[in-house]
Amino acid sequence: MPEIPPKSNDDLLNRLDDLCIAHTTYRHSPLFTVQQSQTQRSIHYGSHIKNLFLRDKKRRMWLVTVEEERVVDLKNLKHTLGAQGNLLFGSAELLMEVLGVLLGAITPFSIINDYKTRVTLVLDQAILCQRLVNAHPLRNDVTTTVTTLDLLKFAEAEAHTPIILNFNKVD
Repeated sequence: MPEIPPKSNDDLLNRLDDLCIAHTTYRHSPLFTVQQSQTQRSIHYGSHIKNLFLRDKKRRMWLVTVEEERVVDLKNLKHTLGAQGNLLFGSAELLMEVLGVLLGAITPFSIINDYKTRVTLVLDQAILCQRLVNAHPLRNDVTTTVTTLDLLKFAEAEAHTPIILNFNKVD
């Protein structure tokens, strides 16, 4: 059976429309790091995030989405998540295979491509304290804004009920 090709940015935005999720998308130059996004930011409201694609030695995978300034202690997070061995960053190949995105475009929206629900979505509780969240919609030259409640709605609709962690207690 052939693999399903990854969804595109347009597919994602259509899915948001199908779910009646209001969204606004802004174009910008490609951004690969939090530092780049901070210097080129045109959106000044809502949560700005960073995303970590992690795996353990048993090949369990997590997509961890935290506030952009958050320092994540992988040793403590490993214990919180019950990971086996050290938490490692997933390779570019694994990222494309499982979430259908390139490095620099990791986003909670990429769960739309995790057809086999191999990845566990982990959200920083602090993100949910904001009304809005900004994330790349499967590519890093645009940013899409949705409400945090709609991000949760999207995750549920994609069969990825998130683990919500208070990272102030993880670190």
